[in-house]
Amino acid sequence: MSERPDMPGHEPRTVLLRNGTVHSPADPFATAMVVERGGVAWVGSEGAADSFADGVDEVVDLDGALVTPAFTDAHVHTTATGLALTGLDLTGVPTLADALARVRAHAAARPADRVLLGHGWDASAWPERRPPSRRDLDEATGGRPLYLTRADVHSAVVTTALIELVPAVSGLPGQVLDAPLTGDAHHAVRAAAYAGLTPGQRAEAQAAALDRAASLGIGSLHECAGPEISGTDDLTALLALAAGRPGPRVVGYWAEAIASANEASRIRELGAIGAAGDLFVDGSLGSHTACLHEPYADGPHAGHTGTAHLDAAAVAAHVAACTEAGLQAGFHAIGDAALTAVVEGVRAAADKLGLARVRAARHRVEHAEMLTPEHIAGFAELALTASVQPAFDAAWGGDEALYAQRLGVERARTLNPYAALLRAGVPLALGSDSPVTPLDPWGTVRAAAFHRTPGHRISVRAAFTAHTRGGWRAVGRDDAGVLVPGAPADYAVWESGDLVVQVPDHRVASWSTDPRSGTPGLPDLTPGTPLPVCLSTVVGGRTVYSAHGGPNE
Repeated sequence: MSERPDMPGHEPRTVLLRNGTVHSPADPFATAMVVERGGVAWVGSEGAADSFADGVDEVVDLDGALVTPAFTDAHVHTTATGLALTGLDLTGVPTLADALARVRAHAAARPADRVLLGHGWDASAWPERRPPSRRDLDEATGGRPLYLTRADVHSAVVTTALIELVPAVSGLPGQVLDAPLTGDAHHAVRAAAYAGLTPGQRAEAQAAALDRAASLGIGSLHECAGPEISGTDDLTALLALAAGRPGPRVVGYWAEAIASANEASRIRELGAIGAAGDLFVDGSLGSHTACLHEPYADGPHAGHTGTAHLDAAAVAAHVAACTEAGLQAGFHAIGDAALTAVVEGVRAAADKLGLARVRAARHRVEHAEMLTPEHIAGFAELALTASVQPAFDAAWGGDEALYAQRLGVERARTLNPYAALLRAGVPLALGSDSPVTPLDPWGTVRAAAFHRTPGHRISVRAAFTAHTRGGWRAVGRDDAGVLVPGAPADYAVWESGDLVVQVPDHRVASWSTDPRSGTPGLPDLTPGTPLPVCLSTVVGGRTVYSAHGGPNE
């Protein structure tokens, strides 16, 4: 992860924070911290802080607040997140009728938009158990172009007017009568819909997403872009916007397969650090497109096992090319068959180039939900980072929700096995896949610690580490995401209740809860308790969010 360039006229100030709790392995009882030249200069006790007070530009009285490393969200779609924040968001809408009412209201409120965009419908939770039909949407929009993604963003419903903008869609895979669009048909229509955005609309959406992230204590985002998700203009505009304004750091990934090291120059020219992110090996469970070894329990037809986009040979070729070019490779893989293709492909690349070389590249896999013990052993062997989204389990896990509908209860209980991954030594990086699930870092940590399948739970401490330091490690930085001298001064200040060392299940291994052990505490995340409230977020020593308002530094 590259450092944020200095912004003209805004040199970072030297600041002493004191009279709080600083979450740091350098001193588990720390109450104070000095920030200098964009980095952490010192962490220690209140008494020792006195010696720094006269030599700093500013002293901040924390008044008992908690200071932690800023969170890293390891999987975000920034423009789509901003559009959901500023536009039509159907997340949590209880019925089809309510969804159509929101579409009508949104269309009436945006008469000048060339294309209407929305997100978040989930028919599996509606009593009607069906998505909006094209006729429904034509009526609700008055015949205007509309692109409306399902909650998982792997399928979409659209109006006739939008289909007419993409005449070739009728011959593409994924266009089936009046069903939601999937696969190539979906990607083609999405490209047309996003092409309808003006640069101003895009910048407004991106800024809204970055501001929301900063307000939640998120200091870094991994943007998972790609030719089937958003255009090159979207990625380059986002990276430029993030570099030129106070806010979270943005690391770009571009999900395009490369066949040789020479093709890596295209990835670098875009400003991306890897040919990774949502390079699709399969689709999603919600849209019946995740690729499975055994058929879906509720598939659209008997024997349906989803959609495979890349096989093991294609995975191997991509990983080999990226490794030779010094780039990270990565894949979107959810179903067990897709994960088999990934593990077999990466192992084949390691056989060709050498295991140590492939391990050193820190290739990554997004989502990695339907893991078997053999997959987990492969991840550990190949040093693959699992970039995972615990909120998926919170939203769709359990014995009666979406995963159980798609897979049956027994298979659903195997999903998202975080404890087994950690036991095997697999690096975890937590994220949201926003707008699939909202930006919500403490909620994400809670979802991992209180997984719906008790055997998959991990400690709050482990989940917190995966959502802070884990995101930095996933981009090759082992010196960040933790408040120790020499680390980047990316931190957040929180109003929270009592700090505890929390293990939500007796089967979860933990550090000692005895205060004498010196294990730093974290907020109590027991379901039903209020989550911490962000008071300020600092990136590289500069304040990028303050709950008290006022301009950012």
